[in-house]
Amino acid sequence: MNEKKEIFADGIGQIHFAGGMIRFDFVTLQPEEDGKAPVPSANIRIIMPPQGFLGAFNSMQRLIDKLVESGVLKKNSPNG
Repeated sequence: MNEKKEIFADGIGQIHFAGGMIRFDFVTLQPEEDGKAPVPSANIRIIMPPQGFLGAFNSMQRLIDKLVESGVLKKNSPNG
């Protein structure tokens, strides 16, 4: 069996387009002094061509739709 590498991220800090590629900067939350909110710290960058980005977006949209249908997620109203 092939060993798979897992990477954890709390979220995406930034997405930008440069050099003809889409670049995702993933962040993790790093603890600060006691009582202060954690600070996002960039930990990895994923770079993909626009067509790959579009395929990933479509896959994520299908998963979001399934999560909404199953009640795991709720859609936000347009007014917040």
